[in-house]
Amino acid sequence: MATYAIGDVQGCYDALQRLLEKIRFDPAVDRLWFCGDLVNRGGQSLETLRLVHSLAIHSTIVLGNHDLSLLAISTRREADQRKVNPDLQRVLFAEDSAQLIGWLRQQKLFHVDRTLGFAMVHAGLAPKWTITLAEARAREVEEKLRGDGFFKLVKNMYGDKPAWSPKLTGVDRHRAIINVFTRLRYCTPGGRIGFEDKGRPGTQKPGMYPWYEVPGHAPRELPVVFGHWSTLGLFMGLGVYAIDTGAVWGGKLTAMELGPELRLHQVPGRDPPDNAPRGDD
Repeated sequence: MATYAIGDVQGCYDALQRLLEKIRFDPAVDRLWFCGDLVNRGGQSLETLRLVHSLAIHSTIVLGNHDLSLLAISTRREADQRKVNPDLQRVLFAEDSAQLIGWLRQQKLFHVDRTLGFAMVHAGLAPKWTITLAEARAREVEEKLRGDGFFKLVKNMYGDKPAWSPKLTGVDRHRAIINVFTRLRYCTPGGRIGFEDKGRPGTQKPGMYPWYEVPGHAPRELPVVFGHWSTLGLFMGLGVYAIDTGAVWGGKLTAMELGPELRLHQVPGRDPPDNAPRGDD
């Protein structure tokens, strides 16, 4: 039995199939962890969602910013939905769209397995959040995603402010929590996110630190697996494992076999169009 954490797929269905073949995934005994951003940009988001949905009982998913964006778009008028990119339109207008969207709403923002000894998030944790605190913050938003608060949540989740504070309430609180879990790369020791900083460490503005090495951050009880940061690439150290290796940009799709002895498995990602701009949100 093995558990594999898989980096950002972003609609790269062919690469995901190659990766599952390489690790010889056996649904009878193995588990898959997906660290978010299942969809967008890769051209095969519908196929990717269908595949992961078919493996739902064998998988754990945390939502990324692109997954949340799809959920928000799903609540809009058809005319507005037809303005998004063709990859997402194929999901929105598929015959099984309601089933896939409903399933995506049930997924987590943060996952912890204390028996295995790992936690997983799409982007990062706020400096003062322990693993236990992060679990509680995630549950607040997950409850809204899964319940009657869904439409209000996704309508109000966009925006860079406010910075996280335990004193926040209502939609400001939920927006700040979502930004931490799904958009964080760099932040100040006080928790203000540097949204404009997206490059490798050393390229950020003064006073900004990678979230996992902010001075004085709360101790994390477990190592954290995360994606979201393709310009960081594969990084293992400081109690974190970054596994977004840019499959959608022509890099690799990575699976990290979790356990006492970590093993890496990688396959080529997609071949992006020559004129495709590089982006990391």
